[in-house]
Amino acid sequence: MSNDKLWHVYLVRCTDGTLYCGIARDVSARIRAHDAGKGARYTRGRGPLELLLTRRCRDQGRALRIERALKTLTRAEKLELIGKPAALARFVRRQVKPSRIGA
Repeated sequence: MSNDKLWHVYLVRCTDGTLYCGIARDVSARIRAHDAGKGARYTRGRGPLELLLTRRCRDQGRALRIERALKTLTRAEKLELIGKPAALARFVRRQVKPSRIGA
């Protein structure tokens, strides 16, 4: 699968210390948009953002399901996943059910 078809879930730290989770095809471009005040309303005025975590996804639906699951975690639980790809993979397997589409 080519990279232009992949989606990513990302977690960033705002300058005020809060965390923001989102999805994008091009994470770098999305963070630049956030920093320029053109991203999500929540991140406006909270940049520059620090990228903490990314997870590649095969489609937008899966990225949205992972994003939703990540948003249910506490701040401490989110921070625990940073730099631990195996822990993130376990979290995704436990929390995100595979799509029925194409099954």
